[in-house]
Amino acid sequence: MKKRAFTILRMACLLVLTSAVTPVFADTVTDRYDETFRKYSKRFFGPGYDWRIFKAQAMAESNLSMKARSWVGARGLMQLMPRTFTEIQSKNPEFVSIDDPEWNIAAGIYYDARLWNQWGNQSLPDDRRYFMFGSYNAGRMTLLRAQEVARTKNLNHTAWNSIRVIAPEVRNWRHGETLTYVEKIDQHLQRMNQDGRVLK
Repeated sequence: MKKRAFTILRMACLLVLTSAVTPVFADTVTDRYDETFRKYSKRFFGPGYDWRIFKAQAMAESNLSMKARSWVGARGLMQLMPRTFTEIQSKNPEFVSIDDPEWNIAAGIYYDARLWNQWGNQSLPDDRRYFMFGSYNAGRMTLLRAQEVARTKNLNHTAWNSIRVIAPEVRNWRHGETLTYVEKIDQHLQRMNQDGRVLK
């Protein structure tokens, strides 16, 4: 009797564990905003640019949640500060609200494009997107200060790897957060197929 009760209990536990685990592996990252990422990537970066990079960025920023709020007040999918959104909105009055997913994504990609253009002559071509995302996270001035430190060490200040090396020496920079952020974007991108689908 005890043996049978133990077997039933073991099977019940196995069923609970199986049902709890299966949906996690079967669940995919939402494609709900993919068309919006495509649209604004094309508008601000051109038709040849890989739109999935910005989806990967939003995954790193908010796990694709419009409800995401940071402790400093950043909001939405792209974790924009209200002040930054207002500045972007002044150039793009059609971006109606930071709390609308389309305009949050559009403003984030617009801001990326602005940073991308600013790093054009100040970073290696292959590293340009790392500088773009690094400054999205930490601010452009922080990255410029990092470049100054790299110069003093006789390192190539336009190479992202140099910035990674000297990062701990840059005053008032939570460099661990920024470097992890840039790495996460790469990791999310590598997990995607060509259609932007990815398993969690």
